[in-house]
Amino acid sequence: MTTERERVYRRRQARAARLRTISRFIPVLKTIKPAAYLLANSWEKQLRKNTQLAMARGNKPPGAVRDRAEMGIAILRTVSRAIIEDRLSPQTVQKLLNILIGDAIIKEGEIPIREKFRNQFGVTPPGFLLISPTKKCNLYCIGCYADSDRTEIKLSWPVLDRLATESKELWGARFLVISGGEPLLYEDEGHSLMDLVEKHGDTFFLMYTNGTLIDENMARRMARAGNIMPAISVEGLRESTDKRRGRGVFDRILQAFDHLRKEKVFYGISVTVTRDNAEEVFSDEVIDFYFNQQGVHFAWVFQYMPIGRAFTLDLLPSPEQRLRLYRRAWELVYNRHIFLIDFWNSGTATHGCISAGRSGGYLVVNWDGTVTPCVFVPYSPVNIYEIYGQGKNLNDVWAHPFFADLRQWQRDYGYGKNLAVEGLVRNWIMPCPMRDHFVDLYPLLQKHHPHPIDDNAAEALADPEYYQGLVEYDRKVAALLDPIWEENYLKHPAGSEQKSG
Repeated sequence: MTTERERVYRRRQARAARLRTISRFIPVLKTIKPAAYLLANSWEKQLRKNTQLAMARGNKPPGAVRDRAEMGIAILRTVSRAIIEDRLSPQTVQKLLNILIGDAIIKEGEIPIREKFRNQFGVTPPGFLLISPTKKCNLYCIGCYADSDRTEIKLSWPVLDRLATESKELWGARFLVISGGEPLLYEDEGHSLMDLVEKHGDTFFLMYTNGTLIDENMARRMARAGNIMPAISVEGLRESTDKRRGRGVFDRILQAFDHLRKEKVFYGISVTVTRDNAEEVFSDEVIDFYFNQQGVHFAWVFQYMPIGRAFTLDLLPSPEQRLRLYRRAWELVYNRHIFLIDFWNSGTATHGCISAGRSGGYLVVNWDGTVTPCVFVPYSPVNIYEIYGQGKNLNDVWAHPFFADLRQWQRDYGYGKNLAVEGLVRNWIMPCPMRDHFVDLYPLLQKHHPHPIDDNAAEALADPEYYQGLVEYDRKVAALLDPIWEENYLKHPAGSEQKSG
């Protein structure tokens, strides 16, 4: 009788064979644009077929399987459209297909390295690393989660370079996320952030930036490198963006878009949603302005987190706004195939929280070496400088008990569960231990005592009103979203909620 382990092994072998077949076609897309359409269609058909098989097995919440597939289709269509419309430089096309699509998304990293990690630790490794190389910023945005300023705190170049190398060599990760501070202000030992991008040409970089430093030369350098996609921060249109980021910033962002568009860089936007702009950010006017008029390819959406500079619970989107954001975000993905990811409401596609080095997830290394489970969980149990000074590496960071306990919480919540065997998977529309389940995270903070990375994080942890406010907020959000999870994700094969808007 075939065991479950043998069945899993056979599925992996079959998947690896399909990947080898697909990979042989990728070079064709570099020179033949119609092939982009044909291969994207082929991938989409295979993805839909695999989705039906996964739903038939009944191992995962059917609605989450469907959301994951639709997000993948939106990404594939975005890339194929950009290639067909000649909106990407040749170097960008090559790197997008070979690294981001081929290695990072389809193969999910270097298979032999991932298997080595699995054999050692019993799980697959994180999918990427997020690095904030500098705290320095040339803006002073209201409510900045990183509380960035003009100080010179930064990672040393040798440590930054080693982090990029180790994420590949130890985890098989071909994807790095760069945040800040403003990453384009990073400089150490004569090296800049773009020097890192160019040195690690086999890795794809997503860089969050305010866009004000992207001139013609910078855009040209990004296009020639081909392996970086800048996400420029906006808050909506002119009034909302300038209100939070400073007068005149919106016009400088439009100039950056113009440079990136002319050089055919794969660029997008990053949006912070607060109670004040929640009704604006997904409006037809905003979506049309950025995706049609400004030519952005993707959007990352982050709902305001009560951390960082002048944190307040009053800026959190209301529970009712969050529900509307959820419906609208998935409507844009399902119906218009827009590459749009809401860090919370897209938790169904990622099968929950991806922090703490979860399989396919990530860890964060900050400008001072502190390592946190997530950019929105500002508590660090370990410092990368201390780890490297002790002759250890990223795997030792990953194995820290605080991160291990968070990964156990993710499993208890539902990640990796076989729905047919292990029962209940909790609500992945509310995936975040910090913002959605602070009542669960707080005991782990008390158990491990990770260091707050700044005074704001320390103040929040010591404030009983902060605790009570988050717990009450979570309760109200759950009252709205739990019924949707039960009805549209656990009971039915999904689609109706999202497509109805």
